[in-house]
Amino acid sequence: MPRKNTFAVIGLGRFGKAVCQELVNLDVDVLAIDVNEEVIKSVSHLVSHAMICDTTDEEALKNIGIQNIDHVIVAIGDNIQNSILTTLLLNELGVKEITVKAQNEYHEKVLKKIGADHIIHPEKEMGRRVAKRISSSNISEYFELSDEYSIIEVKATGKVVGRSLSDLDLRSRYGVNIVALNRSEVLIVPDPNESIMSTDELIVVGENKAIEKFQKNMLNQ
Repeated sequence: MPRKNTFAVIGLGRFGKAVCQELVNLDVDVLAIDVNEEVIKSVSHLVSHAMICDTTDEEALKNIGIQNIDHVIVAIGDNIQNSILTTLLLNELGVKEITVKAQNEYHEKVLKKIGADHIIHPEKEMGRRVAKRISSSNISEYFELSDEYSIIEVKATGKVVGRSLSDLDLRSRYGVNIVALNRSEVLIVPDPNESIMSTDELIVVGENKAIEKFQKNMLNQ
């Protein structure tokens, strides 16, 4: 049986705690790290391990074995200096994969130069998600996979109701895939010959432009 990847989350503000919770939901080993003892106590019941550590101190990082973690998420809040120094030390200690929460464009530029593998802007990404949801009454969920690809959960309307996936042939026509249906609050993988119902919600994956074209041509009433 292959070994599970290990994760560490540094900085346990609202975003860091949310990341810990999602990783725990995925049944992976999570090490939660913060300088605040009270914060550590508040998450100790949730994660595999929780430790107090000043992550701007190289020796402290070595002592907790951070170099043995597969993927470290730096979720430090408003202290850009600590975020940068922590990222630099993680890179120097040979951490395989480093994801960092950026506060602004300048912060992102510095992080790229010092070895961050992935950079995220939670506020910006949440803004996009909310904008997508409120711009269309049909969209109930929106998840951005990258700058080019997304997953949406959208109500079955227009020209898709009463037709099967094989009949619609959406992959060749629009470059999107319906990977599941939300039917009466139950996710199902649809049979290609099964008709889509008016009460269904479609889980659609594809390039953003392809999804927009599919919505415009197939879902408008």
